Amino acid sequence: MIATLSGKVLIKGLDRAVIDVSGVGYEVFLTTDTLARLPDSDQETFLHIHTQVREDAIVLYGFLGTEDKQMFLHLTSVSGIGPKLGLAALSGMRVGDLCRAIVSKDIKQLTALQGVGKKTAERICMELKDKVGDLVSGAGIDPIEMAGAIAPGTTSAVADVLSALGNLGYSDPVCRKSLTSVKRRFGDEAFYALSVEELLRECLRSLA
Repeated sequence: MIATLSGKVLIKGLDRAVIDVSGVGYEVFLTTDTLARLPDSDQETFLHIHTQVREDAIVLYGFLGTEDKQMFLHLTSVSGIGPKLGLAALSGMRVGDLCRAIVSKDIKQLTALQGVGKKTAERICMELKDKVGDLVSGAGIDPIEMAGAIAPGTTSAVADVLSALGNLGYSDPVCRKSLTSVKRRFGDEAFYALSVEELLRECLRSLA
């Protein structure tokens, strides 16, 4: 099996590239982010490769980092998710954000990915929530933040504060990070006892 490729970029397409390795051109399917980060033609590159052997073809999927490849393998292990959908998911969301969405069971964020419906998103969360821990450090995620992640709609106060922060222009990941920070500082019991006004004030303080 081909595990890595090191060579020159020969051709860049919409969803693939051809890598010249000692005169042999390997067609490799890539995410949009990986394609954008590949060097220009005739420049050297290195890719981690997943090789899929089918009856009618041998297909190569390439990744710049080991975390991306591992997440791809996790995603394609879920029933109903093939390599095409796995690449589409990684094209729509970075590994760190995918880890957070899976752990916090953020169905809304996952269904925003191309080709991922509600049932597929629920399967992803159910089957992978205990498997993405090996990607936490490599993806630059704070393990404490993951452990204390705020699940969407946990309480009406949390939902109201998420909405209020969003209306103030903060992105959803930033909102959830601020809530996680407050939750870690207060502890579970005190955190869930906070009123909407108190919780919003503490979140804004953490964002200052």
